[in-house]
Amino acid sequence: MTSVLVYGAYGHTGRFVVAELEKRGFEPVLSGRDAARLPGGRAASVDDPASLDRALDGVAAVINCAGPFAVTARPVAEAAIRAGVPYVDVAAEIEANLDTFALAADTAVVPAMAFFGGLADLLATAAMGDWAAADEVHVAYGLSGWHPTPGTLAAGRVSRERRDGRRIRYANGRLEYRDDALPALEWAFPEPLGTRPVLGEFSMADIVTIPRHLKVSSVTSYMTVDAAQGLAAAGERDSAETFVVEVVVRAGAEERRIVARGEDIYAVSAPLAVEAVERILTGRVRAKGVAAAGEMFDAADFLRALAPHITVEFS
Repeated sequence: MTSVLVYGAYGHTGRFVVAELEKRGFEPVLSGRDAARLPGGRAASVDDPASLDRALDGVAAVINCAGPFAVTARPVAEAAIRAGVPYVDVAAEIEANLDTFALAADTAVVPAMAFFGGLADLLATAAMGDWAAADEVHVAYGLSGWHPTPGTLAAGRVSRERRDGRRIRYANGRLEYRDDALPALEWAFPEPLGTRPVLGEFSMADIVTIPRHLKVSSVTSYMTVDAAQGLAAAGERDSAETFVVEVVVRAGAEERRIVARGEDIYAVSAPLAVEAVERILTGRVRAKGVAAAGEMFDAADFLRALAPHITVEFS
Protein backbone atom coordinates (compact mmCIF):
# COMPACT_ATOMS: atom_id res chain seq x y z
CA MET A 1 0.00 0.00 0.00
CA THR A 2 1.38 3.43 -0.95
CA SER A 3 1.91 5.63 2.10
CA VAL A 4 1.32 9.40 2.08
CA LEU A 5 2.32 11.63 4.99
CA VAL A 6 -0.35 14.12 6.07
CA TYR A 7 1.24 16.95 8.03
CA GLY A 8 -1.40 18.56 10.22
CA ALA A 9 -3.46 15.36 10.06
CA TYR A 10 -5.51 16.21 13.16
CA GLY A 11 -6.68 19.60 11.84
CA HIS A 12 -10.05 20.29 10.21
CA THR A 13 -8.88 19.91 6.60
CA GLY A 14 -6.30 17.29 7.54
CA ARG A 15 -9.02 14.92 8.72
CA PHE A 16 -10.80 15.23 5.38
CA VAL A 17 -7.53 14.51 3.57
CA VAL A 18 -6.86 11.41 5.69
CA ALA A 19 -10.36 10.08 4.92
CA GLU A 20 -9.95 10.75 1.19
CA LEU A 21 -6.60 8.94 1.10
CA GLU A 22 -8.11 5.91 2.85
CA LYS A 23 -11.04 5.89 0.45
CA ARG A 24 -8.64 5.75 -2.50
CA GLY A 25 -6.54 2.93 -1.06
CA PHE A 26 -3.57 4.93 0.20
CA GLU A 27 -2.06 4.48 3.65
CA PRO A 28 -2.13 7.85 5.46
CA VAL A 29 0.80 8.46 7.79
CA LEU A 30 -0.31 10.97 10.42
CA SER A 31 2.05 13.76 11.33
CA GLY A 32 2.09 17.22 12.88
CA ARG A 33 3.58 19.37 15.57
CA ASP A 34 1.52 18.12 18.55
CA ALA A 35 2.64 14.65 19.65
CA ALA A 36 -0.27 14.39 22.09
CA ARG A 37 -2.71 14.46 19.18
CA LEU A 38 -0.79 11.82 17.19
CA PRO A 39 -1.10 8.46 18.93
CA GLY A 40 0.81 6.10 16.68
CA GLY A 41 1.75 8.96 14.35
CA ARG A 42 4.98 10.80 13.57
CA ALA A 43 5.42 14.06 15.47
CA ALA A 44 7.69 16.59 13.76
CA SER A 45 8.48 20.25 14.26
CA VAL A 46 9.07 22.78 11.50
CA ASP A 47 11.86 24.16 13.69
CA ASP A 48 13.62 20.77 13.65
CA PRO A 49 14.55 19.67 10.10
CA ALA A 50 15.81 16.31 11.36
CA SER A 51 12.39 15.50 12.84
CA LEU A 52 10.76 16.29 9.49
CA ASP A 53 13.27 14.05 7.73
CA ARG A 54 12.41 11.20 10.09
CA ALA A 55 8.67 11.77 9.56
CA LEU A 56 9.12 11.52 5.79
CA ASP A 57 11.12 8.31 5.91
CA GLY A 58 9.63 5.71 3.58
CA VAL A 59 6.59 7.70 2.39
CA ALA A 60 5.74 8.24 -1.28
CA ALA A 61 4.46 11.83 -0.93
CA VAL A 62 3.43 14.47 1.60
CA ILE A 63 0.32 16.64 1.87
CA ASN A 64 0.74 19.64 4.15
CA CYS A 65 -2.51 20.69 5.85
CA ALA A 66 -0.94 22.57 8.79
CA GLY A 67 -1.37 26.31 8.91
CA PRO A 68 -0.36 28.99 9.20
CA PHE A 69 1.47 27.99 6.04
CA ALA A 70 3.74 31.01 6.35
CA VAL A 71 5.27 28.94 9.16
CA THR A 72 4.99 25.39 7.80
CA ALA A 73 5.03 25.45 3.99
CA ARG A 74 8.68 26.13 3.30
CA PRO A 75 10.16 23.81 5.98
CA VAL A 76 7.90 20.88 5.05
CA ALA A 77 8.41 21.44 1.32
CA GLU A 78 12.18 21.60 1.80
CA ALA A 79 12.06 18.33 3.76
CA ALA A 80 10.10 16.72 0.91
CA ILE A 81 12.66 17.99 -1.59
CA ARG A 82 15.49 16.53 0.53
CA ALA A 83 13.63 13.20 0.65
CA GLY A 84 12.94 13.31 -3.10
CA VAL A 85 9.16 12.91 -2.67
CA PRO A 86 6.32 15.02 -4.08
CA TYR A 87 4.89 17.83 -1.95
CA VAL A 88 1.35 19.22 -2.09
CA ASP A 89 -0.25 21.72 0.27
CA VAL A 90 -3.63 23.38 0.77
CA ALA A 91 -2.27 26.86 1.51
CA ALA A 92 -4.46 29.83 0.63
CA GLU A 93 -1.93 32.33 2.02
CA ILE A 94 -0.50 34.48 -0.76
CA GLU A 95 2.83 35.03 0.99
CA ALA A 96 3.27 31.34 1.80
CA ASN A 97 2.63 30.43 -1.83
CA LEU A 98 5.19 32.97 -2.98
CA ASP A 99 7.69 31.37 -0.60
CA THR A 100 7.01 27.90 -2.01
CA PHE A 101 7.14 28.99 -5.65
CA ALA A 102 10.60 30.44 -4.95
CA LEU A 103 11.96 26.97 -4.17
CA ALA A 104 13.96 24.86 -6.63
CA ALA A 105 13.04 21.18 -6.87
CA ASP A 106 13.48 18.14 -9.08
CA THR A 107 10.45 16.41 -7.61
CA ALA A 108 6.89 17.76 -7.98
CA VAL A 109 5.91 20.58 -5.61
CA VAL A 110 2.35 21.92 -5.97
CA PRO A 111 1.25 24.62 -3.50
CA ALA A 112 -2.32 25.93 -3.02
CA MET A 113 -3.89 22.65 -4.14
CA ALA A 114 -7.18 23.53 -2.45
CA PHE A 115 -10.48 25.35 -2.85
CA PHE A 116 -8.68 28.71 -2.82
CA GLY A 117 -5.87 28.62 -5.34
CA GLY A 118 -5.90 25.25 -7.06
CA LEU A 119 -9.57 25.19 -8.05
CA ALA A 120 -9.65 28.63 -9.67
CA ASP A 121 -6.29 27.98 -11.32
CA LEU A 122 -7.63 24.80 -12.92
CA LEU A 123 -10.83 26.60 -13.96
CA ALA A 124 -8.93 29.51 -15.51
CA THR A 125 -6.56 27.16 -17.34
CA ALA A 126 -9.46 25.12 -18.73
CA ALA A 127 -11.31 28.28 -19.77
CA MET A 128 -8.23 29.68 -21.53
CA GLY A 129 -8.03 26.50 -23.58
CA ASP A 130 -6.18 27.23 -26.81
CA TRP A 131 -5.67 30.93 -26.08
CA ALA A 132 -2.00 31.87 -25.79
CA ALA A 133 -2.80 34.93 -23.68
CA ALA A 134 -5.67 36.86 -22.13
CA ASP A 135 -6.19 40.39 -20.90
CA GLU A 136 -8.15 39.61 -17.76
CA VAL A 137 -9.11 36.73 -15.47
CA HIS A 138 -11.98 37.29 -13.04
CA VAL A 139 -12.71 34.79 -10.24
CA ALA A 140 -16.04 35.31 -8.45
CA TYR A 141 -16.70 33.36 -5.25
CA GLY A 142 -20.38 32.97 -4.48
CA LEU A 143 -20.50 31.44 -1.01
CA SER A 144 -23.69 30.97 0.97
CA GLY A 145 -21.62 32.05 3.97
CA TRP A 146 -18.20 31.47 5.45
CA HIS A 147 -17.62 29.78 8.77
CA PRO A 148 -13.81 29.94 9.08
CA THR A 149 -11.79 27.50 11.13
CA PRO A 150 -9.39 28.78 13.80
CA GLY A 151 -6.58 27.86 11.43
CA THR A 152 -8.01 30.08 8.69
CA LEU A 153 -8.30 33.00 11.09
CA ALA A 154 -4.73 32.48 12.35
CA ALA A 155 -3.41 32.30 8.79
CA GLY A 156 -5.18 35.55 7.93
CA ARG A 157 -3.56 37.32 10.87
CA VAL A 158 -0.10 36.16 9.80
CA SER A 159 -0.68 37.31 6.22
CA ARG A 160 -1.83 40.76 7.34
CA GLU A 161 1.26 41.08 9.53
CA ARG A 162 3.58 40.09 6.67
CA ARG A 163 2.12 42.79 4.41
CA ASP A 164 1.88 45.43 7.16
CA GLY A 165 -1.91 45.51 7.01
CA ARG A 166 -2.00 46.42 3.33
CA ARG A 167 -4.11 44.60 0.79
CA ILE A 168 -2.72 43.09 -2.38
CA ARG A 169 -3.90 42.64 -5.95
CA TYR A 170 -2.52 41.44 -9.30
CA ALA A 171 -2.85 44.15 -11.96
CA ASN A 172 -0.77 45.51 -14.81
CA GLY A 173 1.19 42.26 -14.86
CA ARG A 174 2.45 42.46 -11.27
CA LEU A 175 1.50 42.25 -7.61
CA GLU A 176 0.54 45.61 -6.17
CA TYR A 177 0.17 46.57 -2.49
CA ARG A 178 -2.50 49.12 -1.62
CA ASP A 179 -3.84 50.95 1.42
CA ASP A 180 -7.29 51.87 0.10
CA ALA A 181 -10.56 50.01 0.74
CA LEU A 182 -11.81 47.10 -1.37
CA PRO A 183 -14.24 48.23 -4.09
CA ALA A 184 -17.91 47.37 -3.46
CA LEU A 185 -19.55 45.90 -6.58
CA GLU A 186 -22.20 43.45 -7.75
CA TRP A 187 -21.68 40.16 -9.59
CA ALA A 188 -24.34 38.39 -11.64
CA PHE A 189 -23.78 34.78 -10.54
CA PRO A 190 -25.52 31.93 -12.37
CA GLU A 191 -28.93 30.99 -11.00
CA PRO A 192 -30.10 30.20 -8.42
CA LEU A 193 -27.62 32.55 -6.72
CA GLY A 194 -28.28 35.50 -8.99
CA THR A 195 -26.86 38.99 -8.61
CA ARG A 196 -25.14 39.55 -5.28
CA PRO A 197 -23.10 42.33 -3.67
CA VAL A 198 -19.42 41.46 -3.68
CA LEU A 199 -16.09 42.90 -2.61
CA GLY A 200 -13.75 43.32 -5.54
CA GLU A 201 -10.01 42.63 -5.43
CA PHE A 202 -10.63 40.22 -2.53
CA SER A 203 -7.35 38.55 -3.36
CA MET A 204 -6.74 34.89 -2.65
CA ALA A 205 -4.01 32.47 -3.78
CA ASP A 206 -5.38 32.73 -7.35
CA ILE A 207 -3.44 35.96 -7.92
CA VAL A 208 -0.22 34.00 -7.39
CA THR A 209 -1.01 30.68 -9.09
CA ILE A 210 -2.76 31.88 -12.28
CA PRO A 211 -0.23 34.44 -13.58
CA ARG A 212 2.62 32.07 -12.75
CA HIS A 213 1.89 30.08 -15.91
CA LEU A 214 -0.87 31.88 -17.83
CA LYS A 215 -0.02 35.00 -19.81
CA VAL A 216 -2.53 37.46 -18.38
CA SER A 217 -2.30 41.12 -17.34
CA SER A 218 -4.75 41.08 -14.43
CA VAL A 219 -6.34 38.55 -12.10
CA THR A 220 -9.19 39.85 -9.96
CA SER A 221 -11.08 37.90 -7.29
CA TYR A 222 -14.51 38.78 -5.86
CA MET A 223 -16.18 37.55 -2.68
CA THR A 224 -19.84 37.77 -1.73
CA VAL A 225 -20.23 40.33 1.05
CA ASP A 226 -21.99 37.90 3.40
CA ALA A 227 -19.08 35.47 3.16
CA ALA A 228 -16.48 38.21 3.67
CA GLN A 229 -18.27 39.33 6.81
CA GLY A 230 -18.27 35.75 8.10
CA LEU A 231 -14.51 35.59 7.64
CA ALA A 232 -14.13 38.59 9.93
CA ALA A 233 -16.07 36.88 12.72
CA ALA A 234 -14.42 34.53 15.17
CA GLY A 235 -16.25 31.46 16.42
CA GLU A 236 -16.69 27.73 16.00
CA ARG A 237 -17.38 26.36 12.53
CA ASP A 238 -20.88 24.92 12.86
CA SER A 239 -22.07 24.45 9.28
CA ALA A 240 -20.81 24.01 5.73
CA GLU A 241 -21.13 26.46 2.86
CA THR A 242 -22.51 25.86 -0.58
CA PHE A 243 -20.53 27.57 -3.30
CA VAL A 244 -20.56 28.71 -6.89
CA VAL A 245 -17.23 29.77 -8.37
CA GLU A 246 -17.43 31.54 -11.72
CA VAL A 247 -14.28 32.27 -13.72
CA VAL A 248 -14.39 34.68 -16.65
CA VAL A 249 -11.46 35.00 -19.04
CA ARG A 250 -11.36 37.90 -21.50
CA ALA A 251 -9.12 38.50 -24.50
CA GLY A 252 -10.05 41.57 -26.50
CA ALA A 253 -13.76 41.35 -27.31
CA GLU A 254 -13.89 37.59 -26.65
CA GLU A 255 -15.00 36.07 -23.37
CA ARG A 256 -15.09 32.55 -21.93
CA ARG A 257 -16.82 31.40 -18.74
CA ILE A 258 -16.65 28.31 -16.55
CA VAL A 259 -18.56 27.54 -13.35
CA ALA A 260 -17.89 25.14 -10.46
CA ARG A 261 -20.46 24.19 -7.80
CA GLY A 262 -20.24 22.23 -4.58
CA GLU A 263 -20.47 22.24 -0.82
CA ASP A 264 -17.98 22.81 2.04
CA ILE A 265 -14.87 24.68 0.94
CA TYR A 266 -12.72 22.73 3.43
CA ALA A 267 -14.02 19.27 2.56
CA VAL A 268 -13.53 19.74 -1.20
CA SER A 269 -9.88 20.62 -0.65
CA ALA A 270 -9.32 16.93 0.17
CA PRO A 271 -10.20 15.49 -3.27
CA LEU A 272 -8.25 18.33 -4.88
CA ALA A 273 -5.08 17.57 -2.92
CA VAL A 274 -5.38 13.77 -3.08
CA GLU A 275 -6.19 13.78 -6.80
CA ALA A 276 -3.03 15.83 -7.30
CA VAL A 277 -0.91 13.32 -5.37
CA GLU A 278 -2.45 10.38 -7.22
CA ARG A 279 -1.73 11.97 -10.60
CA ILE A 280 1.85 12.82 -9.65
CA LEU A 281 2.55 9.29 -8.41
CA THR A 282 1.09 7.76 -11.59
CA GLY A 283 2.99 10.11 -13.91
CA ARG A 284 0.00 12.08 -15.20
CA VAL A 285 1.76 15.44 -15.11
CA ARG A 286 2.71 18.14 -17.60
CA ALA A 287 5.51 19.85 -15.70
CA LYS A 288 8.41 19.13 -13.36
CA GLY A 289 9.53 20.76 -10.15
CA VAL A 290 7.52 23.56 -8.55
CA ALA A 291 4.31 24.28 -10.45
CA ALA A 292 0.75 25.54 -10.08
CA ALA A 293 -2.19 23.16 -10.49
CA GLY A 294 -3.08 24.19 -14.03
CA GLU A 295 0.58 24.09 -15.00
CA MET A 296 1.16 20.61 -13.57
CA PHE A 297 -2.02 18.83 -14.71
CA ASP A 298 -4.44 18.54 -17.61
CA ALA A 299 -6.89 21.07 -16.18
CA ALA A 300 -10.10 19.97 -17.92
CA ASP A 301 -9.46 16.29 -17.20
CA PHE A 302 -8.61 17.04 -13.55
CA LEU A 303 -11.82 19.03 -13.09
CA ARG A 304 -13.93 16.21 -14.52
CA ALA A 305 -12.30 13.80 -12.06
CA LEU A 306 -13.53 15.90 -9.10
CA ALA A 307 -17.17 14.87 -9.57
CA PRO A 308 -19.31 14.42 -7.55
CA HIS A 309 -17.50 16.62 -5.01
CA ILE A 310 -17.36 19.50 -7.47
CA THR A 311 -19.43 19.79 -10.65
CA VAL A 312 -18.11 21.94 -13.48
CA GLU A 313 -20.04 23.58 -16.30
CA PHE A 314 -17.99 24.48 -19.36
CA SER A 315 -19.32 27.24 -21.62
